[in-house]
Amino acid sequence: MRGTDQATRSLFSYVDLEDRIPARHPLRKVRQVVNDALASLDAEFDGLYAADGRPSIAPERLIRASLIQILFSVRSERQLMEQMQYNLLFRWFVGLGIDDPVWVPTVFAKNRDRLLTTDMSRKVMAAILAHREVAPLLSDDHFSVDGTLIKAWASMKSFQPRAEGGPPDDEGPGEPPAQGTAPDGRTARSKSETEQMPRPSRQNRNAEVDFRGKKRSNTTHASITDPDARLYRKSPGTGAVLCFMGHALMENRHGLVVQSDLTRADGHAERSAALDMIHSHSPGSTRRLTLGADKGYDSAGFVRDLRQACITPHVARKTRHSAIDGRTTRYEGYALSQKHRKRIEEAFGWAKTIGGMAQTVYRGVERVRSRFILTMAAGNLARLPRLLGV
Repeated sequence: MRGTDQATRSLFSYVDLEDRIPARHPLRKVRQVVNDALASLDAEFDGLYAADGRPSIAPERLIRASLIQILFSVRSERQLMEQMQYNLLFRWFVGLGIDDPVWVPTVFAKNRDRLLTTDMSRKVMAAILAHREVAPLLSDDHFSVDGTLIKAWASMKSFQPRAEGGPPDDEGPGEPPAQGTAPDGRTARSKSETEQMPRPSRQNRNAEVDFRGKKRSNTTHASITDPDARLYRKSPGTGAVLCFMGHALMENRHGLVVQSDLTRADGHAERSAALDMIHSHSPGSTRRLTLGADKGYDSAGFVRDLRQACITPHVARKTRHSAIDGRTTRYEGYALSQKHRKRIEEAFGWAKTIGGMAQTVYRGVERVRSRFILTMAAGNLARLPRLLGV
C-alpha cells in the first residue's frame, strides 16, 4: 500500500536532543574532551567577567561554537548562526536547547573577540592536551617544528608607499568640532548637497594597476588594509604575497601539535619562533630532547642555541655550509626524526583546507594569531576519535 505524502505538524516534541545524536558519532568524544578541558578553565573564565551586570554569552558556548565552525568549515559567523537555527548537531555540540534562540552574528563576534585572545587560545589548547585521555598520547622527548605562510586579508593593491615621516606620535586630545563641521573634522554638507555630489562609477572602484617595473618592499611600502601583513616570498621563483607566518611544534609519537604561534613574515621568524615554542613547552628541561626540522633551520646560530639548551638538533642538512655534521647524522634517531617531521605538513594542510587558514578573514597579527592557535587545537580534536579508538 502506498503511503500518503501529507505534512503533519507536531506541537510538542518528546525526543531529547541527546537521543538524536548517534551513540558512535565521532563528535561525542570530541565534545567530552572539550567539556572537560573547559571545566578546568572555569577559574580563568571567572576572572574575565564582572560579578554584576547583564549576562553575556557563556564562554564555554563561545569556544564550542568557534570550534564547530572550524571543524565544519563554516566560513562566517552569519552562516554559523544560520546553521545553528536548523542543525541539531550544532545545537547539541554548542549546548543550546532545541528551543533556545540563536545569537545575533555581530553580538556573537563581539563576545568571541573579547574572550578568545592569544593567551586564552593557548590555554584552551593546553587544557585539551592535558586531558587524562590525551596526555598519554604525547611524546615527551621527540618533537618537530615547521612554519607555513598564512595569506593576509589584504590585496596587493593595498600595498602602498608609506607616508613620509609617518603620523605624529601625539595628535593631542583634539577640540570640539566647529559649527558646520562633522565630528571627524570634515566640512558638513546637507543631504541635498551630498546627493548632488558625483559618485564614483562602478568601473573606477577596482581600477587596474600596473606593477611592472615598480620596486616595492616592506621598508618603503605598507598595506593600508592590514598594516601587520608583510610582503614575503616563500621560495625563489615564486611570487611574493602579503601574509603572516604560522608556526607549529609537533610531538613525534602521534603527530599532535603541542605549541603554536603566528608572527609577521620575515626570514628569521621561523627559527626564533621554534626556540620560543620548545622552551615554552619544556621549560628548564634537563632531559635530552630532539627537534626535527627542514633545511630552513640549518643555521649555525640556531643549532648552537639548541645544543646549549640540551636539545639535539635533528635538522635536515644543506648541500653546502651545513651546521649539522656526522656527529648527529650517524645515529638512527636522526633518520627517524627526518621521517616523522614531515607529518607536520598534515596539520598545516588540515588547517588550510578544513580550518579556513589558507587565507585568514581577520586583520591584525593578534587576531590572526589567536585564530591560528585555536585552529591547530581543533585539528588535534579532529584526530582524537581515531587515536582513541572511538
